[in-house]
Amino acid sequence: MDRMLDLDEVAAVLADQAVGWSEAGLEVGRVTWRDGRAPWPQPLETDRARVHDPDSVGVAVSGPGEAELSVVVFRGGWADVDFIADLDDAGSLPASDIASASDFEARMSHWVARVFGVPGGTR
Repeated sequence: MDRMLDLDEVAAVLADQAVGWSEAGLEVGRVTWRDGRAPWPQPLETDRARVHDPDSVGVAVSGPGEAELSVVVFRGGWADVDFIADLDDAGSLPASDIASASDFEARMSHWVARVFGVPGGTR
């Protein structure tokens, strides 16, 4: 897989934005990492030091009611983005051609606003 994104930079974006999300009343799960060198099935790790060749980083954010957003970003420049805003509004959001950590930051802000109706930006 081509390395289009620095996942440590993506994780820094998540850490920075998590403060604002928490202040807005959202619950932010622990960041998870997957090691591209680990044998299949590759376990998810919460300790970055245990991951030698990161190929994805993810986080789950939950809010009022059953609202939830799950994002897994892959070093190849795409993400799996699944959400439940309410019982009538759930699915996946488009997330390809992510060019940089700042591009991801803008998209993540949009996804958080879309699902939870709160600003998704940093502090």
